[in-house]
Amino acid sequence: MATILRDWSYRYPWFYDAIARLAALTVGGEARFRQLALEGLEITAATHILDLCCGCGQTTRFLVERSPHVVGLDASPRSIQQAQVNVPSATFVEAWAEAMPFAEHQFDLVQTSVALHEMQLEQLQQIIAEVYRVLKPGGVFTLIDFHRPHNPLLWPGLATFLWVFETDTAWQLLQLDLPEMLKQQGFEVDASALGQQLYAGGSLQVVRGRKPDEG
Repeated sequence: MATILRDWSYRYPWFYDAIARLAALTVGGEARFRQLALEGLEITAATHILDLCCGCGQTTRFLVERSPHVVGLDASPRSIQQAQVNVPSATFVEAWAEAMPFAEHQFDLVQTSVALHEMQLEQLQQIIAEVYRVLKPGGVFTLIDFHRPHNPLLWPGLATFLWVFETDTAWQLLQLDLPEMLKQQGFEVDASALGQQLYAGGSLQVVRGRKPDEG
């Protein structure tokens, strides 16, 4: 379930952003949180990037520092309008993540930050399939989202956040094996820690999958 504060967070983005900044202190602050899924990736001026479910451009602003070829996609008109103001150098598209208006093999990198927990299981499967479709062979899908904490001291904080701000889909995500879901779609997921990395006592996960090269 969620409380009225969830509605406020959608109506007043600054409110949710303030809460998110506080939560990001667990990994060293908002700037590091927004770039956790990008750490260790080779991103150059030639890299074509999709910021999936980009919101108001909170992560997009870091992506445009690395490449001039950045597209942000979100289904919310209000978020897209704000993102265009916040990151004018990026291109923004209003569309659903499970039905992206892009050609096959368009992007070298797709990243999404704390958005997949909003999706029902069927939506999530469709989104992963769409990401696979729009990635070039050899391209990378990297994401950060909630995870079941392995440190019991982190459970009360995460549970409170999910109860106040999120719906049942966030709780459902904690039961899912995202690396396995990427593998089922055809992604190669490194069996080492590079495939799935945990932060903040296990309450956050970074998952990466690579689309195999053709041939």
